[in-house]
Amino acid sequence: MAQRIAIVTGASRGIGRATAIRLAKDYGGVVAIARSEDLLGQTAEVIRATGAEALPLGLDLREPSAAKAAVEHTLKKFGRIDAVVNIAGAVPQVDVLEMTDEQWDDGFALKLHGARRLAVNAWESLKATSGSVIFTSGNSAQAPKSGFAAVATVNAAIVAMAKAFADRGGLDGVQVNSVLPGPVMTDRRRSYMEKYAPAHGMTVEEALEKFPAKVGITRYGTPEDIAELIAFVLSPQGGWFMGAALRMDGGEVKGV
Repeated sequence: MAQRIAIVTGASRGIGRATAIRLAKDYGGVVAIARSEDLLGQTAEVIRATGAEALPLGLDLREPSAAKAAVEHTLKKFGRIDAVVNIAGAVPQVDVLEMTDEQWDDGFALKLHGARRLAVNAWESLKATSGSVIFTSGNSAQAPKSGFAAVATVNAAIVAMAKAFADRGGLDGVQVNSVLPGPVMTDRRRSYMEKYAPAHGMTVEEALEKFPAKVGITRYGTPEDIAELIAFVLSPQGGWFMGAALRMDGGEVKGV
């Protein structure tokens, strides 16, 4: 049997890096995509240390041609695609009344359109392998706030888009789901706290310590928490998930 191949975007850090490394246990090859080539190389080294093959690709998926290039490079090296995991996407955290058109456009460019183009370009290969696609959204899709307007809007759009892809996937034999992480401790979250803390008269460490209790959770999530969820959805045991929006947020969102 040919080795299975997974593509993971945003693989240079955070959830993307953790997921690329985790999937190296289950897949013979992992294509790791990100803009930061130096950090991407470090991810690739860890993947290879597990015994899987790694193909690091320094691409900016905001560029319309990048998704096609990613698929072409993957097929040239491995000849197949079994999973596409879309994690890349930093969206500006700016108040809804202050967001510029450029910030809105940039928020959609990578996380939504970059992921959409990658799924479209990989679709025929995924049909051939009865493969899977995961779109990463976020729990703000279900609990929008003014200061996270673009984040929530893009995340909600991703959930809807994943449903549409899943509808097509039911016809084509491709599994499609979305994952909605909550407050995961990544470099991006710490960077946000570095701005939040002084604005609220706290040190960064004080803000980090108080945040879980403030939102009603016992701890921050880790990138590895989300990576394990993704690995489960992609496993045979998760094969009946289809069109699901799987929220993992430690209980931050209180609504149904």
